[in-house]
Amino acid sequence: MTELGALRDTYAAALQHDLIELKGDERLIGVVRRPLPWLLGQVEENRPELGPPPELLDAVKQRHEALHETGLSDAKAHNRALAELDYRDRYLDYVTNSEDAQAAIRNINALRADGQDVVLVCYENTADKRCHRTVLKAYIAERSEGR
Repeated sequence: MTELGALRDTYAAALQHDLIELKGDERLIGVVRRPLPWLLGQVEENRPELGPPPELLDAVKQRHEALHETGLSDAKAHNRALAELDYRDRYLDYVTNSEDAQAAIRNINALRADGQDVVLVCYENTADKRCHRTVLKAYIAERSEGR
């Protein structure tokens, strides 16, 4: 049996500014619902179905902007918006119940089953802001342990 490939995550600016050490053979997979062209140049593929659903993204953006206008820092407004909107649970509900998201996860697990290391990529630096990418990584890891 082939050893399961590693699963890591990072953010686009870390790739752009060489803030993450890559081995060179890892598959960089974007998990961005609405990728900007420059992000697509940094990853081998983007799986928008693994990004948060549009209505959740829009709700977070709207709440973030309202909180930011009250004087909260960008990161605090972002994190508070996620907390207020039950972001983690809503994202997990989406991923669990979306056939497209489940198909993308099966694809990632198939790569890892073949020994391929995978790095999930989106925009947020999780040192400051919470992000769906870390929730997704934990979700995939939990489900691949029992293979």
